[in-house]
Amino acid sequence: MRTLTLLFSLIVTFPFVLSAQTAGELLQKVSAALSEGQDDYVVSLFRQAIAAGADQTEMYYWTQIEKNSAVAPRLVNELATYYKRKRNYDKAYLFYREFLQYHSEDVPALVSCAEMEMMRGKEKDAVKTYEKVLMLDANNLQANIFLGSYYYLQAEREKKKLEDDYKKITSPTRMQYARYRNGLSDVYSNVYSKAKDYLQRVLQLFPSTEAGNTLEKIRKLEAEIK
Repeated sequence: MRTLTLLFSLIVTFPFVLSAQTAGELLQKVSAALSEGQDDYVVSLFRQAIAAGADQTEMYYWTQIEKNSAVAPRLVNELATYYKRKRNYDKAYLFYREFLQYHSEDVPALVSCAEMEMMRGKEKDAVKTYEKVLMLDANNLQANIFLGSYYYLQAEREKKKLEDDYKKITSPTRMQYARYRNGLSDVYSNVYSKAKDYLQRVLQLFPSTEAGNTLEKIRKLEAEIK
């Protein structure tokens, strides 16, 4: 009797242990729901299957889902979101790229893709993706912040190299000084000015103290160069 009481207590306390479904079981239900055209239910089951077994569910997507079906992009977005949340940036990037095969101009997906590129150390790829974001949505705050910061840091690095190289010259000639000043002018025109444009847009969208401070530094440099 005591054994039965203990078993009943465990069932009441931990019902999820007995009712939990494996990824395989959930994916069987996905297949059934797909055949009945229940797309919303398919997505819900697929999300649960990812949580139960991401690798198995991922393989199911690649091998069992008709890629030209209406539900396919919704499923791949579930995989991308899951891997992003788990900080598996390589997998998240893979599935955001796959999602963009369906919806190439989806701004949130492009932003997420750029985030994954940045986290994977692919800064130049992230720049291109964020630039595409701004072609679709010029007021996208995240893209403007990223590109403003990116170009400012690039300009700072180039400016520092010019200054360090010039300081190595013990007695610079007028020509060497002119070359140094022209270099600074080029960095401003080609890089600082880009940062300035993006950061000005940031301030139009959001009262960012950091963006304002950076813009002030750029304006001071502009005055010095001119």
